[in-house]
Amino acid sequence: MSAEADALLVERVKRGDQRAFELLVIKYQRRVERLIGRMVRDVDLVADIAQETFIRAYRALPQFRGESAFYTWLYRIAVNTAKKALVELKRDPLVPEAAYAHQSDDGEETSRVENELSDGETPEAVLASKEVAATVNAAIDALSEDLRQAITLREIEGLSYEEIAEVMNCPIGTVRSRIFRAREAIAQRLRPLLGTRGDERW
Repeated sequence: MSAEADALLVERVKRGDQRAFELLVIKYQRRVERLIGRMVRDVDLVADIAQETFIRAYRALPQFRGESAFYTWLYRIAVNTAKKALVELKRDPLVPEAAYAHQSDDGEETSRVENELSDGETPEAVLASKEVAATVNAAIDALSEDLRQAITLREIEGLSYEEIAEVMNCPIGTVRSRIFRAREAIAQRLRPLLGTRGDERW
């Protein structure tokens, strides 16, 4: 993702070029929806919240000073919009683990673990990799909202600790702590499957 290209598009939007904003939407729509989907887990709400995120971003763009990368600014709007939607709907962002059996078929939402492990040649290996992926997803889903956001931004979106601190509006030390705790919680669930000892990392 090119911050320089984004900055040029932002400048074009500020000069009244609506097409430039459409390009930013095209570039980040799937990522924003994936981020919101990790928070909300209600498929019917994700697209609406993503749309609201881009509307808010468009309205706020004149105030965007470029002190951070556009996408970290956009992710912060997405996180806040999703939180606001959850409060308004009085919905619990956590869903039962069984809901993970209904992931999308296009493979877009499968975890990195499943992608890395699904090269096994035997049916047993494939089954094991799916079990690991389901366990990772269930472990992420069971995390508190703050831990889930932090690990999603780090492991799925690939943001740096500094960028996550900006998106989540908290000190970098807090980000490191949340990611460490999230990884430990996931590792704890994976150990029985992977046969690792308590003092080994997954």
